[in-house]
Amino acid sequence: MVNLALILAYVGLGIMLAGSGMGSAVGVVMAGNCTIAGLKKNPDMFGKAMILSALPATQGLYGFAGFFLMYNRIKAYSGPLMANFTINMGGAVLAAGLGLGLVGYLSAIRQAAICSNGVNEMSNGQDVFGKTMILAVFPELYAILSFAATFLCLPPAV
Repeated sequence: MVNLALILAYVGLGIMLAGSGMGSAVGVVMAGNCTIAGLKKNPDMFGKAMILSALPATQGLYGFAGFFLMYNRIKAYSGPLMANFTINMGGAVLAAGLGLGLVGYLSAIRQAAICSNGVNEMSNGQDVFGKTMILAVFPELYAILSFAATFLCLPPAV
């Protein structure tokens, strides 16, 4: 027997994990490439540039944490309790997965664009590390909000 609620939930988990992870991977590569290019001009900036290059990785962590929370709650419904896992619960997990996956994907890439611009200007001798960190927090905020929203979509505890 196919449990549609469980299928919806697992699709949501996959989107949550894959979207945020892909966004972080792309973002880290974007900022890392800019760091490598900038080191040719200014090798002393590596420490600060590395921090900026790592910032887009956080969205992947939010996706994994959301996945972990949701998966453990769904797993609690295994066995005879699976009949209590409703289509509404599965839909809520799917919605949370879409939200966190898409916001994580986009915010990581846009955060990487800010970080890359900051790294580029640091390689040109500008002291913009702190200002870049402040500006890079703004896309991060939306990833945090979407992660927090996953708590509202958690299936009830068994």
